[in-house]
Amino acid sequence: MARKIPAVLLATMAICLAAVWLAGTYGPIRPFVQTVKLQTVSMAALTDDKREDKLLSWIESEAPKRSQQPINAVIDRVWKAIPGYDGRIVDVRATYLKAKLIGSAPNSGDGFPWVYRTVRPSVSLQDLPVNPIYRGNAAKPAVGLMINVAWGDEYLPGILRILKEEGVKATFFFDGTWLSKNADTAKTIIAQGHEASNHAYTHPDMSKLGAERQRQEIGKTEQLLKQLGVKNVWFAPPSGYYNEQTIRVSAEYGLRTVLWTLDTIDWQKPDPESVVAKVSRKVGPGSLILMHPTSTTAGALKGMIRSIKAKGYVPGTVSQTLSPERLEDRL
Repeated sequence: MARKIPAVLLATMAICLAAVWLAGTYGPIRPFVQTVKLQTVSMAALTDDKREDKLLSWIESEAPKRSQQPINAVIDRVWKAIPGYDGRIVDVRATYLKAKLIGSAPNSGDGFPWVYRTVRPSVSLQDLPVNPIYRGNAAKPAVGLMINVAWGDEYLPGILRILKEEGVKATFFFDGTWLSKNADTAKTIIAQGHEASNHAYTHPDMSKLGAERQRQEIGKTEQLLKQLGVKNVWFAPPSGYYNEQTIRVSAEYGLRTVLWTLDTIDWQKPDPESVVAKVSRKVGPGSLILMHPTSTTAGALKGMIRSIKAKGYVPGTVSQTLSPERLEDRL
């Protein structure tokens, strides 16, 4: 049998409810109650307004035109491994709320506050069989600057100064023998935000070495990089010489073998102006440009960077260029 609630308790509850109602209507919590009511009504009105909101309708109609499908990483017959590139979709709700907040109208041009969500490729470099990499994805307007350092340092200060002035980072591939003697210079390069990577230890022809010697060449330099606090992911074989074994050995160290798309051949000391002209003529999205710390590169670097930028490409490190991340601002 259900227990009966005492009459006194029922009376007490009724009095409390009445007190709350009176306080909410006439008393001190009336502003709070009214605010909650107004917010509830406003949200309902916003929902109704959105159904017929011209701004929302326009965003929904434009969204598919601005969305881009991701591009999977692939193995190309000529260029070998090519990284993927992120896609994007318009976040309709976030775009609508942002546009309403700042008062943007439909068809307001480049200033309209589009908000995007990233769509990752279903196939990345990590999903592919290990292959060398010669270039980035052609859909990404980025260009990688590779500077192989195996001798000398007299031109490095000037090269670093130009990179700083132009606001550009590069990837320096260090020969281990050079690195063991010039650790302070390498620390300076790393401290300035540049990428440090592996260029073997004695600058050998890797294709002529056995597996164990290749491990020594890569491993000794990798150990020096770790001592500098570098978490490296790239290996550039000296002079571009490698074989299938080189690719497998570098992968044992968690490194991918990277070469170049465009060689400045600066070690032959061509005229700097001719190098700038060559780069301007041949560079494209995803290009990896090979250089060394030579007088030619010191004289040509500023012109090269500016010609790359003039074509609408973003010069940067190998990692930045080969990353699938889009260059546009994202949410």
